[in-house]
Amino acid sequence: MALVGYFSTSPAYHHLPPDYALIRLSFAHAGQRLGECRERTPEELAKLPPNMRALIVCPRERVPLAIELEIDGTLVYRAQVPPSGFARDGAATVYQRIPIAAGSHRIAVRLNDRSTAGFAYQREATLHLAAGRVLLIDFSAAHGGFVFTD
Repeated sequence: MALVGYFSTSPAYHHLPPDYALIRLSFAHAGQRLGECRERTPEELAKLPPNMRALIVCPRERVPLAIELEIDGTLVYRAQVPPSGFARDGAATVYQRIPIAAGSHRIAVRLNDRSTAGFAYQREATLHLAAGRVLLIDFSAAHGGFVFTD
């Protein structure tokens, strides 16, 4: 029992080195569909069984997400995140932990969820990160893009 008591307090666990903060980039988002919806022709509809005769057909596959994170002008994370699911029709999930020295930092994050070039969503901010604090970078298209929470 004394052994359990000892290991419940020792060795001490520190999730970050002293004078460091953490940036956590974490979200799930579904990119746009890879193709456009279209109407089936009368000939196509006639070839289908009656229970499959939907007039509009849309592709299921989604575009992979392109994401970049810069801290103080240095690119620290860049990824092409594929959609989940067997048919590649689900949300892409991003999770990245970046320890950083405490203090003020210029943070820029960009995301493209479309098949066109460039970034559809961008956010830049100068934030002061105190030692031991965690900055969460989340994404919500309903709220206009990236959300910074500390």
